[in-house]
Amino acid sequence: MNGKLITFCFVSLIVLASCSSESSTQNSTERVLGGIGAFSEMVNAGVKKMALSAPVSSAEMDKLMESALQVAEENNVQIFREPDLLVTDLFPSEVTKGKEVLLIYKGTTKDEYLQLKEDAHKLIEAGAYTGKAREAIARRMGRLLGYPPAQINKLLTSNSSYRSLPDFGIRASNLFLYYQDLEKATAFYTKTLGMELVADYSMAKILRITSDSYLILVDAKRGMHTADEPKTVALALITDQLDEWYAYLKTTDVKIKYDYNLKPNRPHDGFVIYDTEGYLLEFERFNAHPENENFLPHLNQLQTVSTPNHPQGLGFKATVTWLYYKDMVAMENYYQEVLGLTRVADQGWAKIYSVSHSAYVGLVDERRGMHSFTEKKAVNVSFIVDDLDAWFNYVKENSLFTLREDSVSTGPESKYRAFVGYDPEGYYVEFDTFYKHADNAVLMKYLYPESK
Repeated sequence: MNGKLITFCFVSLIVLASCSSESSTQNSTERVLGGIGAFSEMVNAGVKKMALSAPVSSAEMDKLMESALQVAEENNVQIFREPDLLVTDLFPSEVTKGKEVLLIYKGTTKDEYLQLKEDAHKLIEAGAYTGKAREAIARRMGRLLGYPPAQINKLLTSNSSYRSLPDFGIRASNLFLYYQDLEKATAFYTKTLGMELVADYSMAKILRITSDSYLILVDAKRGMHTADEPKTVALALITDQLDEWYAYLKTTDVKIKYDYNLKPNRPHDGFVIYDTEGYLLEFERFNAHPENENFLPHLNQLQTVSTPNHPQGLGFKATVTWLYYKDMVAMENYYQEVLGLTRVADQGWAKIYSVSHSAYVGLVDERRGMHSFTEKKAVNVSFIVDDLDAWFNYVKENSLFTLREDSVSTGPESKYRAFVGYDPEGYYVEFDTFYKHADNAVLMKYLYPESK
């Protein structure tokens, strides 16, 4: 569904809510029929699987049924008069209280709705229509109505206790990689690739890649992972200077895994190199292509970050952290519903989700990607969070995922606080926040420019 139609669907909910408080005079037959006509076109076109009319009284519904049936017939859809709409947390229960709606649908969708309603009533009778069970019913209803996961998340946040990571403020992305020779790795990233060193903790070096995407190089002898663990991750460095980067790197001793092989009409072009200890770095450009219709508008808003350290004025504008999974459907649900990230590109066997302004995470089917699934992975996928403690408490109270430790830990000299969990296939997922300290002076300038 494109952005305009998503907006239209969302506005329809606002109309739906407002109708419940308007007088019967305002809620005229003409306006209700106009809404039915618009939604009928969308259902017939396959944009929405099911739609709802504005709620009206039974007497008003009696008056408009004949015209509504005619509108439905003209648009090749069906309607079902529903006097008792299933109550979910997608919108306030008061919206349809004492009123009726029309379900607008095609095919067997009404049967799906009635089955959903029956499932909900069984939960209600068992006193179990709460928590995750109630959320699951709402999500099924949202999918019937054609809402994307991000919109369902917003509606749940508005009408229930549901929260996701963006509600606690994602400040930036922060990827941890682990090295035997930390100084050599640091020299490679700062001198060969020109990334800016923004914090030096001796056993860990924080590098700035883009406006809000960071890389932490960790001494494997002192970190959570060893250098011997599989390096089951690839970091895509998104750039509009792909040809220039390739020409430059060919003059260095960098080891190339996949050469730059430009071909027309591809959704993306690039090449892949190894860093000093075998992590894969993909230099990539996304092209105008149907696959990238939702992604390119994001990328086109970004500016290339280049510092005096970068060779020949080169730089990067975004990053994608590629992670490799066996069960893609389960992982999509985790990133969309548990973490609450928004998908911006669907490559079929790879899905890209927005983390922050210039940082993305990509889920890859391990049968098709550069890596296969491994139990262990020498990587932490990290998010820098504004309200870290509130997010930790929410994760713990709702058992969103397994935690590595039972509390938020504070780093040496209170430079940072963090906690770590595990995603469903074993990646370490870390959440951090940083504080004012001499070692963080440059980092804080970038993370919190508003505090200058």
